[in-house]
Amino acid sequence: MRSRTYKLLVVAALVATFYGCKKVIFVPDEDNGTTTTNTGIATHDNGFAANYDVVFDNEKVHRMDIIFTSEEWADMQTDLADKTAGGGGPGGGFSDENPDYFHCEVNYNGLTWGNVGIRYKGNSSLNVRNNGKLPLRFDFDKWEYEFPEIADQRFYGFKELSMSSNYNDPALIREKTADDLFRDFGVPAVRTAYYEIYIDEGDGKSQYYGVYTMCEVIFDTFLKDYFGNKSGNCYKPDGDGATFSTSGFNLSDFELKTNEEINDKSDIQQMYDYLQAGTRTSDPVKWRTDLESVFDVDGFLKYLAVNNTIQNWDTYGRMTHNYYLYHDQEDDLIKWIVWDNNEAFQEGKMGGSISFPMSEVGTDWPLINYITQDTEYYTTYKTYVKSFIETSFSTSRMNTIYTNEQSLLQTSADAEETGYSYVNGQFSSAISTLNSHNTSRVAAANAFVQ
Repeated sequence: MRSRTYKLLVVAALVATFYGCKKVIFVPDEDNGTTTTNTGIATHDNGFAANYDVVFDNEKVHRMDIIFTSEEWADMQTDLADKTAGGGGPGGGFSDENPDYFHCEVNYNGLTWGNVGIRYKGNSSLNVRNNGKLPLRFDFDKWEYEFPEIADQRFYGFKELSMSSNYNDPALIREKTADDLFRDFGVPAVRTAYYEIYIDEGDGKSQYYGVYTMCEVIFDTFLKDYFGNKSGNCYKPDGDGATFSTSGFNLSDFELKTNEEINDKSDIQQMYDYLQAGTRTSDPVKWRTDLESVFDVDGFLKYLAVNNTIQNWDTYGRMTHNYYLYHDQEDDLIKWIVWDNNEAFQEGKMGGSISFPMSEVGTDWPLINYITQDTEYYTTYKTYVKSFIETSFSTSRMNTIYTNEQSLLQTSADAEETGYSYVNGQFSSAISTLNSHNTSRVAAANAFVQ
């Protein structure tokens, strides 16, 4: 065995010399126990643009296989149990730490990525009993310090990717449909695609874990792709400070995901100061001018129009998480970015989804409350609600979308197994429920904007 390993290392060195600066990917050939080379650099190497056409092809359901050793799988489950021991639910209850990363192999499109970092992600979706279908996060060069041969490893140009488990969604399409609607209406949201996930837990068996929704990661590829720049501050707010209220505001609750070493959060402080300025009541024109000089208010009004119409409750206004902020370097404004929308298209929990008038939202959520009290902003918001239901969310358009998604996913949904699914035989009826939801929301929106 030692002799064979030595020979492989010699071959690797010779190939590396031959290809010069090119990274060579070594792919195990399980049929004959040998190792072959794959010089498809654009699939594995850094320095290439993210290939959205491949990874986020929406015309098909992709397949990805994830392979663990039995030891890594066992350690990953132990870590999850430790991190979720305190229970949980919407808004918190778990350890402040994310689950740890572990090692896995990823197979996709006939190619292999070795020593990929993988961990569980999420909040209440991680505390599900008797269901192995949990959300995942990938970091493709997480373990490069242990394995220099995967330095700067990428998955078709992506360093990190996020996998939503479609928690609590028998229709499997809420996450993707919500993101697509936001993007279509001009609200920053990530690209998504459907993936069948198969996991080998280290026993050599490939277990179907059901349909997941692949999401790009905000601070990896999304910023550059959507805004054309990625050098501004990107924040992941979470906690009382994320409300922007006078009683809870705290810069420590705005986690920087870019420019961490500089750690300059003065842009958020400025946004808060303008939002809470006394001119809001004494001089509304100046208040709006100041706020709009640092925050994309118009974009936020579009977001509210979409969010309230589709009844996406698990975010700002009810919960202190599930949004990002980005200081766009193009126009020097802070932009609102949506995230984690699997709970959309339903009445919701924790007080339910926010009504169209938003009159029930108090000053603890000032970005909403102050807008309802400003005639100019409120009028613009109503205009966007009307526009949204006449374009992106029109009944004819949504009927077509739901029909196409059902056709695309029917076979994959029917194949989901007990213990690895939230479908429970309700896929078709859940799609019908979404159609009914659209009809009722369009009617409610029309009544509101009259």
